[in-house]
Amino acid sequence: MTSPAPSSLDDKDGLAKGAGPRATVAEGVPALAAWHGAWTAAIMLATLVAIWIGALGGPAAIGGLAMLIPGLAGLALIRWDGTGERALVLVVWTLFALAASVLSGGLGGPLVGVIAMPFVAGLALGGPRHGVRLAQGGALGSAIAAGGGQLSAWLVGAPLTNIGVATGSALLAAVAAWLAMRLAWRIRETRLVVAEETTRRIEALLTSQPGLTLVLEPSGRVQGAYGSAPPALNVDALFEQGLIAAVHAPDRRPLLDAIDTALRGHPAQISLAPRQALDRRVILILRRADDAAGRPRLIAQAFDGTRQFATEIGLEAARAEAEAQNAGKTRFLANMSHELRTPLNAVLGFSDVMRQRLFGPLSPKYAEYADNIHEAGSHLLDLIGDVLDVSKIEAERYELSREAFDAREVVSAAVALVRVAATDRGVTLASLLPDDPLGVDADRRALKQITLNLLSNAIKFTPSGGSVTLTLETIGPYLELVVADTGVGIAASDLKRLGRPFEQAGEADQRARGTGLGLSLVRALAELHGGRMSIDSTLGEGTAVTVRLPVVSVGRAGPPEGGAEIIPLNAGE
Repeated sequence: MTSPAPSSLDDKDGLAKGAGPRATVAEGVPALAAWHGAWTAAIMLATLVAIWIGALGGPAAIGGLAMLIPGLAGLALIRWDGTGERALVLVVWTLFALAASVLSGGLGGPLVGVIAMPFVAGLALGGPRHGVRLAQGGALGSAIAAGGGQLSAWLVGAPLTNIGVATGSALLAAVAAWLAMRLAWRIRETRLVVAEETTRRIEALLTSQPGLTLVLEPSGRVQGAYGSAPPALNVDALFEQGLIAAVHAPDRRPLLDAIDTALRGHPAQISLAPRQALDRRVILILRRADDAAGRPRLIAQAFDGTRQFATEIGLEAARAEAEAQNAGKTRFLANMSHELRTPLNAVLGFSDVMRQRLFGPLSPKYAEYADNIHEAGSHLLDLIGDVLDVSKIEAERYELSREAFDAREVVSAAVALVRVAATDRGVTLASLLPDDPLGVDADRRALKQITLNLLSNAIKFTPSGGSVTLTLETIGPYLELVVADTGVGIAASDLKRLGRPFEQAGEADQRARGTGLGLSLVRALAELHGGRMSIDSTLGEGTAVTVRLPVVSVGRAGPPEGGAEIIPLNAGE
């Protein structure tokens, strides 16, 4: 079972980074310094006593006093500690043990015990991470000291050996070795206790989490499981069969794709149905986490996603119901528009007959009524036409009838239709059209409707004395139609709403002048052509509406073949 490293947890749980082996090494430094201090005191006392009683003298006495230096060097570890510093102290032990062995005659001399001290020091200096290496280095140091002493005895001759001093040095080395082993084992035991406690805390933390954390092989085989499993996801079955076999068959292919994505180093999330409970959902989050040997592994977190799945199903059903209701509304408006146009055309026809006095004169009052009926009917017919067009567009039943024509003709006709209304309201109407033909491939009726709606809106909301200007030009493949006015303008807060059906701007008296369908139709017809509509307005100063359509199909005529004809001027005329 693979457990996450303690360094990945938070300090608040007592598992902070550095609370493991490195902290254990640091805790062993005082004991290691005490061991070196005890050796220094013991070797100094033993050497001085041996010298005082005459059992040790000459070069051997110097060698015994030289063994004080490694003990003093070990005390420096209290201030400077690390693998390099410990290796340096071991080198000092080797050098002075070699010196003592050479001065005392090696294995046959009175200081035979100090020859083993590099190996003993290696045991004491070796921490949890480098104990074996330092012990091996100490053994090598002892071998060097023994070899150097024997070489010295062979070359110079072996000194007289005092059995008591040799026995004392051996006993002193044995006691130092015993203490060094206790020190090393205590550090290891402390490290083991810390590691076990850390493991228990991590496992307790993982087991108490609300979701289920899985350690997976790339094949989907489960190596470890921690936490609470979602309903209908059996942990024992996961260990026996693997994760892939535990999910519904149609979800296995997406699960394999998510595993591949996670193995490439990208986190993946997927919603799955357990094979034992198809009405439930499990949300699985996967990410790669290789083990200590570098083998690819996956960490997967599984949560119960049934409630979220039910919410999504409910939202989808509500959306479908809303779309059905909206489609029903659209069909109703389309049918009602058709039903209303027939009798309304009759009303308009008879009112027009009365206005023209085709069957005789009318009294002034009846003539006024006939004019009012015709005006109101025409307005209502326009409204019904707009509603019908909006309904068709929303129901996706509006089909463009594209053809090639000169855009100037359609736009000029629309300007002519609204010029009388502009004159009646005291508004100056100007149109800026190019001299050359503007060949387009578009819906003739739609372009005329766009122009009429923009001009009607501009005239309607421009006070007497104002002006409305229409500009038509081509920009690359686009036909650009701009209608600018000096009317009341539109507030910035209302601009975002305009362009949607039945949305109006301004005060109540301004809203009473229209239905909010004009700009909606312009926008919809422009989008059907693949174009767009934009509005630029300043409250109290005016509005400019731009419609840009990608419908230009015929460029301007080029020069005639062979160039234009040159007509010379008669200088005498």
